[in-house]
This record gives sequence, C-alpha cells and structure tokens, in this order.
Amino acid sequence: MEKQNESSKMTTESRIEQEIERLNGLISSAPSPSDQLYYLLGNAYRKLGDFAHAMNCYLEAMAVNPDSPAKEAHRMLADIIEFYHKDYYNP
Repeated sequence: MEKQNESSKMTTESRIEQEIERLNGLISSAPSPSDQLYYLLGNAYRKLGDFAHAMNCYLEAMAVNPDSPAKEAHRMLADIIEFYHKDYYNP
C-alpha cells in the first residue's frame, strides 16, 4: 500500500510540474501579463510545497490586477507561513 501511495504522489507531482511548465510557457508567450496565469502558477507551486515561488507568483498577479484572487491566496499563504514556518522570515 505504501508503494501505491508513493507512486500516486509521484504521478501527482509530475502532473503539477508539467502544469508549471505549461503555465510558464503561456506567461512568456502572452502579449501582456495575465494575473490569472500568475495566480494559477502560484497555486501549482503551492501544491508542490514551494511557498516562496507561490508567494512571488501571487505578488506578480496582484501587480497586474490588485483585485485578483491572488490577493486572498497570498494572504492565506502568508498566514500559514507565519503559523507553521516562522523561520522562513528569519533565515
């Protein structure tokens, strides 16, 4: 059962990494910045546990559109980091 769970996790991570590549391609080829693409990219990084990249993507989305859903995602992720990962702020 453990190997099955590990395999499932690897498959999920692989899909997320593919989605990150796809979103990065869309962002680089877009004629203008898209808050929605940055928001989705931030969500993908968050799912991988890469909170630093997720926060940066949310900030990019908010720079494009201050009313983006990334604003709430950024706030929620900041709350999680402050509660569970205080050392992120104090290297």
